[in-house]
Amino acid sequence: MPGSLDYASLGLVCGIEIHQQLDTAAKLFCGCPTRIREVEESDHQFFRYLRPARSELGEIDRAALEEVLVTRKFIYKSYDSTCLVEADEEPPGELNPEALEIGLIVSRLLSMKIADEVHTMRKIVIDGSNTSGFQRTAYLASHGSIDTSCGRVGMETICLEEEAARIVEDRGDEVVYSLDRLGIPLVEICTSPDIVSPAHAREVAGRLGMILRSTGRVKRGLGTIRQDVNVSIRGGARVEIKGVQDLNLIETIVAVEAERQHLLLEIRDELLRRGAMVSDRVADVTGIFGPTESKVIRSALRKGGAVLAVKLAGFADLIGAEIQPGRRLGSELSDRAKRAGVGGIFHSDELPAYGITTKEVEAVRSELGAGEGDGFAMVAAPLDRAEAAMKAVLERAAEALVGVPEETRRALPEGTSEYMRPLPGSARMYPETDVPPVVVSPEDVASLLLPELFDERAARYEGEYGLNREFATLMAQSPYNRLFEEAVRDLSLPPALVVRTLEMIPRELEGVGVPVSRLPESRLKEALALVAGRRVAKEGIPKLLEAMAMNPGLSASEAASATGLSGVGEGDVEAVVAAIVAGREEFVRERGEAALGPLMGLVMKELRGKADGALISAALRREIERLLAD
Repeated sequence: MPGSLDYASLGLVCGIEIHQQLDTAAKLFCGCPTRIREVEESDHQFFRYLRPARSELGEIDRAALEEVLVTRKFIYKSYDSTCLVEADEEPPGELNPEALEIGLIVSRLLSMKIADEVHTMRKIVIDGSNTSGFQRTAYLASHGSIDTSCGRVGMETICLEEEAARIVEDRGDEVVYSLDRLGIPLVEICTSPDIVSPAHAREVAGRLGMILRSTGRVKRGLGTIRQDVNVSIRGGARVEIKGVQDLNLIETIVAVEAERQHLLLEIRDELLRRGAMVSDRVADVTGIFGPTESKVIRSALRKGGAVLAVKLAGFADLIGAEIQPGRRLGSELSDRAKRAGVGGIFHSDELPAYGITTKEVEAVRSELGAGEGDGFAMVAAPLDRAEAAMKAVLERAAEALVGVPEETRRALPEGTSEYMRPLPGSARMYPETDVPPVVVSPEDVASLLLPELFDERAARYEGEYGLNREFATLMAQSPYNRLFEEAVRDLSLPPALVVRTLEMIPRELEGVGVPVSRLPESRLKEALALVAGRRVAKEGIPKLLEAMAMNPGLSASEAASATGLSGVGEGDVEAVVAAIVAGREEFVRERGEAALGPLMGLVMKELRGKADGALISAALRREIERLLAD
C-alpha cells in the first residue's frame, strides 16, 4: 500500500457509501422471502434488452448511454420464491414497513434529521441488474454525524433501496442474472467528504458497520454489506470506487486511488511539457498483419475482423507508466476499449510482443506517421467494435492531457480498481409513481426502540462482568449476548466460562471440521445448565458440544450420557483419587507434595469432563497430605 504520501498536503477528500442488506421477512416492494437460492433451483427464465430512458427534462444520463455501447441480452433466472414484481410484470407493492422501521432506527442512531414523508424515486440502471431498467430508492433522513478519532464525520443521507439481481454468468454478449437477491431491502448511508486519510476511512466504515450490526436486524456474511469509496485529491477529480466488500481493503483502496490520481497528474504535466496531442484519426492497418504470427490478430481476421490503430503523439514511454500496482496508463486505455466489447488493446510501450514483430510495429508507426516520441494503440476485432474501441481510447487519451477524469470504478481484490462507467448525473433520478409516499410522524419517530450499541455493551460487560477487552468485545457482538447474560445471572456461571462455551469452543471445533452451525441456541442453553448443575464438568464442554453437533437429535443430557460425560459425585472422585495415590505410594513419599502435579494428570485422564478440575485437585491434595501424615 502506498505509504509515502502526505494526505493533508495532497488535498485528499474522501467519503464513503455503505450499502447494508436488512434482515427482513419480505422484500422491499413485495412479499417474497429474502433468502438466496441455488441457481440449479430455478424453475423459469426469461430475457430482456434494456435501453436508456430520458429524464423529466428530456436528458439521458451519460452513464446509461455508455452501458448501451454494446447490445447485450440479459437473461433472468426466477424461482418459486420470486414473483412478478421482480420480473417487472407487476407493479410494486407499498414500502415494506419492517424495512422502513429499521432504516429509521439507523437514522436515529446516526443523529439524522428524518423526513416527514418518505418518497420513492427511480434511479436509472441499465446494466441488467434490474429487470425494470431502474432501481427504486427512498430518501429517509439527512444531516447526521458520528464522532471519530479525527473529529466529527457528517452523515449526509440515508436511503432505503432495493438490492440488485446478482450475476451468475457473464457470456460476453449475454449476462445471466438470478432474481433471488433482487428486491432485498438495504440501507444506503452516504457520509460527508470529511475523511482525511486511508486509515480514517477504515475507522469510519468500521464504526458504521458496528452501528448497523448493533440493530440485530441486518444480514451477515459475504456480499451483504458493500462500501463505495469516493476519492479525490487537489487538482484531481471525484472518483467513485464501487463494491468494496472487505473492510480491511478500504484503507488500501483509498491509498491506491490517491496515488493513482497523483501519478496521473504527473503524467499530465509531462505530456503537456512534451506538447502531446490526440487527434481523431483512426487508421485501418489490417493489411500489415496478413501473415502475422499474433494468435489474437489471426483469430480476429479469420472471423472477418479488422486491425485499427490510433496515434498518440508525445505518449512514448508514458502508456506503460505504472499508476497502480500492476496497472498502467495503458490499462486505463484498455478498460475504456473493453466497454465497446473488445477483449483489450495493444500499445506501443509493450510491443513487440504477443507474436507482433518489430517489423510490424515499424509498419504501423509508418502508417500512422508516429515519430520517436509518439506512441500508438491498436485493436483487432469486428470492425464496428474496433471503431468504438479506438474512439474510446482516443477519448481517454485526451483526458490524460487534462488530468484525472471523473468516473465510476470497480474495486479489485488486491486493492486496485478498474474503469466501469462515467459518474452518473442528475438525469439519472426521477419519481416513482407506483409507490405511495409514507408519512412519518413525530410519534412514529419517538416510539422507535433504539438498541444498545456494541461498543457500549462491550464497555458494560467489562465493568459489570469483569471480562477483559477481548472477551467483552467478542460477547457484545455475539448473537448469543442475551443468553450470556441469562447464564451468568440465572445459572451463576463464571462470565469467562460462558464466553468460552458460546464463542471460543465452537470456533475451535469448527476449525477441526465439527458442524457447529447445527447447534441451536436451545442446545447451548441446555449445555450451560448441565455445567451449572455439576452434571458435566467444565472440562467436558468441548466433547459435549461436539457430540450434540454431530448428533443434532440428542439433547444435552442424552449427549452427556452417550459420551460418558455425566458427572460423578464427590465420593466417586475421592475413590478414584485414593486408588491412584495408593498405587503410587512410594512415589508420593519420595516426592512429597511435589507429587501433586504428576498425579493430577493421571486422575484427570480418568475423570476429565466428569468432574470439576478444582474438585479433583482438592481431593488429590487431601489424599497426598493424609498419606504423608501416616
